[in-house]
Amino acid sequence: MVRFYKRRQAGMTLIEVLIAMLILAVGLLGGAGLQLNALKYTRSALMNTQASFIAQDLLDRMRANAGGDYRVTDLDRISPSLSGVAGQDLNEFKRNIRQFAGGAGKGTVAVSGQQVRISLEWNDARGGQHDGFSSSFTLSSQISADAPVKAS
Repeated sequence: MVRFYKRRQAGMTLIEVLIAMLILAVGLLGGAGLQLNALKYTRSALMNTQASFIAQDLLDRMRANAGGDYRVTDLDRISPSLSGVAGQDLNEFKRNIRQFAGGAGKGTVAVSGQQVRISLEWNDARGGQHDGFSSSFTLSSQISADAPVKAS
C-alpha cells in the first residue's frame, strides 16, 4: 500500500514574492509623487505669501504718505530718478517685485479717490518646463477719507 503524505507548504513561492514587490514598488512611487507635488505646492504658497507681504508693505507706505501719487500701470515706467517719498516707495516696490519674481514679475497700483488696488503677477510654472503659467495676487483697500490719495 502506497501512502501519500501531505506536505505542508513552507515559505512563499516566487510569484508571491514578485507580486508583493510590485505592490511595494507602486506604493513607493505613489509616495514619491506625493512628495514632489507637496514641494511644488509649497513653493507656490511661498510665492503667494511673498506677494501678499509686498502688496501690504506698499499699502502701509501709502497710508503713511496719503498725499503721494502712487499710480503705476507698468513697473518699467518707475524711474530711479523719481523724487519724494512716493517715488522712493515705488522704487522699493519695483525692487521687491524684481527680487521676488525676476524680470517676469508685474505690478500695478490703481487709485480711485480713497480706493486702492495693488496687483502683482508672476510666473508660477512650479518647476515645470513650460512658461506662461501665471499667478496673481490683488489687494484692495481704502485709504482714510481724511487724507485722500492723489489721483490726478
